[in-house]
Amino acid sequence: MSGFFSAIAEAVSAFLGFVDPLCGPAGVFRWFAGDTLLSCGDTGWGDEIAVGFLVTASLAVATLPLGLIIGFFIALAKQSQERSLRLAADIYTTIFRGLPELLTLFIVYYGLQILVQNLLSAFGYDQAVEINAFVAGMIALGVVFSAYCSEVLLSAFRAIPRGQYEAGYALGLHHGRTMGLIIVPQLVRIALPGLGNLWMALLKDTALVSVVGLSDILRQTGIAARVTKEAFLFYAIACILFLVLAFLSSIVFAMIEARVQRSEVRR
Repeated sequence: MSGFFSAIAEAVSAFLGFVDPLCGPAGVFRWFAGDTLLSCGDTGWGDEIAVGFLVTASLAVATLPLGLIIGFFIALAKQSQERSLRLAADIYTTIFRGLPELLTLFIVYYGLQILVQNLLSAFGYDQAVEINAFVAGMIALGVVFSAYCSEVLLSAFRAIPRGQYEAGYALGLHHGRTMGLIIVPQLVRIALPGLGNLWMALLKDTALVSVVGLSDILRQTGIAARVTKEAFLFYAIACILFLVLAFLSSIVFAMIEARVQRSEVRR
């Protein structure tokens, strides 16, 4: 079984190496920075920066669905008729919108290790436990993203007339199908601009995980800057890579918005 998972890991690594936009067969560094500090291989820092680029993009993409799902349920709780649910949701959003993202990351990274260690100790397991920095970063950024996301979704919920719900019930749809067929499509259209802004903020916040040892863009370029004494060069590369991610994201969101608008017109 371990051999099977190793084969999968090798296949994934080979695929990522092939499509790598920086050091892959058609990579920018491979073609245009062959004899510089950004070259790929043992003579430059291209491979390390390419890994950091992949880690940053993967962290943001992995965090997005986690934050959206939690934020959606928090938004539902905020408009619930149950007072305890509304109170719990308000406390959640107040805490994670009020704490600095870096402090939330430290609490999750170190606090989660202590919590897991204490739980395992209760069952007689006394070995040291270390939480993966990627997982800790995903959880920390996910809960912060969900707190802001819930407010965007709550505003979108309130912008949908109550008559839309009543129309679904009048057609004989239960609450779940009313939400899925009538409310959620309108919710996506209304909330999409706000979610796009939150995604841009999430991309920038991924740089915080470098402080807990995750090899993202900022950490890899920082190491290269300290070793080579070429701080301006490598931090400029970090700026360019983040701007590239932001530019590609804006294109994707523009395409999604256009598609949603076309779907709304056809309705």
